[in-house]
Parts: sequence; structure tokens; C-alpha cells
Amino acid sequence: MIEIVIDALRPAAAGTWTVLALQYATRTALRSTLFHQRDERSTESQTVAYYVWLAVSKTRTVLIDAGMSRSTAESKDGLDYHGSPIELLGELGLTPDHIDTCILTHLHYDHTGVVAELPSARYVVQRKELEYWTGPWAARITRERWLHSQADTEHIRTADRGTRLDLVDGDIDLFPGLSVHAVGGHTAGMQVVRVHTDRGPVVLASDASHFYENIEDDSPFAILHALPDMYGAFDRIRELAAGTGIFVPGHDPLVSSRFPAVTAAPGAHAVIIG
Repeated sequence: MIEIVIDALRPAAAGTWTVLALQYATRTALRSTLFHQRDERSTESQTVAYYVWLAVSKTRTVLIDAGMSRSTAESKDGLDYHGSPIELLGELGLTPDHIDTCILTHLHYDHTGVVAELPSARYVVQRKELEYWTGPWAARITRERWLHSQADTEHIRTADRGTRLDLVDGDIDLFPGLSVHAVGGHTAGMQVVRVHTDRGPVVLASDASHFYENIEDDSPFAILHALPDMYGAFDRIRELAAGTGIFVPGHDPLVSSRFPAVTAAPGAHAVIIG
């Protein structure tokens, strides 16, 4: 039955995609740790949700980001872990070798966790992002050391270029109806994904905007690489979403309530974006 659900989600028209958000974890944090120099509600708690995204066309199955591995999740206090992205995909009837492409919006540990478990996937990452994390500076900055997984990054770096690894520079159309766009801000080579759906363009902002509130209130997230670029990323996301205004933040629990659930597979913790 779950297999039929996935097949039914694949649009018939070329260049059109269906996009799902799969929530793999949540935690609670103080707002003072989540917003850059913002203190009006700093003592309040806020839920942080963790997602990967799945884009399916008639012929392709693309995973956007690779979440957090179970072993990493078990080392994090206060994390309510629903399951690894591989387990959630399994609830939808997908195995790791169904994933033909894995777009990595950036290389923080909660977005790269299962890269080594995708045997058939071609990784797509901005060259600037990979060069930053494998260059001289990230290893010298305390915060950066805990924000990324050296093992995940090394797996990506050593993948065969051309067949398993595409290092892109800036904006590029990967497939008809699906493109990536460099925005920076949160990380050196942060990229967002624009997908054409039956509803029109949808922008998967990932951590270029952790919450709807970041863009809507012009209030950046606390962890950032370059503050001016964060504001530039907000503007670029708005431009890319023109026509529908649909953008999907990287860690907002509201995503799971604003869009319809995949009711046939509740264990996937998935909603249909478009």
C-alpha cells in the first residue's frame, strides 16, 4: 500500500515534482540561543524541528539533505528522535538505493548524517561549502568543530567526482524543474533548492531560514557565517518563491502543521509541500 502512495505522488508531467518534508526529530531550546541579537522573548522556549526533504518526479527520486544519524542523535541530550532519514524513507516504501541524487544544502552534522548510507546517490554541494569545511579555518574555530561531522565531510570529499560528486558554483539547473541557488549567510556555501510543483515554485530554504519568523520578521538565526549574506539570502528566497510565496524553512515545526500529512505512512512523519 505504501508503495502505491509513492507512485501516486509522482507527477505525470515532465519538469514537475512533488515535494515532501520528513520530520526526523524535535527538541526544545531557549529563544536566546536561536535568534541573532534578539532579546524581546529571549527567556521563552521554542520547539526546533529537524527535517529532510524528498522531491520525486516521474523518473527521479531526490533527497535534499541527509539528516542526522541514529548514533549522533543518541549522543544529543533532549532530542526527540523519530528515526533516521533512512528509516523514515522506508516507511514510504523507499530503500537507500532508490535515491539517485542527494542535494546537500550545507555540511552541518544534522544535514549530512546518512550520506554514507546512500549507495547510488550523486551528491550535489556548492564547491565553496566543501572547500570551507576541508580548508584551514573550520578546524580552528571551536563552534565549527561541533557543527559538522568530519567523517561525513570526508565521505563526500572522497566520492568520485563526475559520477558520485558534483561540486557546483552558484546557481544551476540540475533537472527540468529543479535548481539549486547559492545564497551563503548561514554557512560559506549555503544553497537553497527551487522545485516546480503543481502549485508552482516551492523554495526549500533549509537553514538559510531556520524558521518562518527569520524571513517574515527579517530576524536572522543565531548561528551564521556572514550576517549581510543572511539578509541577502532572505531577499533571494523571496525572489525565487515569487508567484506562490511558498518557502520551507529548515527547522520550523509549523511546516508539519501547515501542509497535509501523508496519512498512509504515519511513521514517515511526512507532509506534502506541493
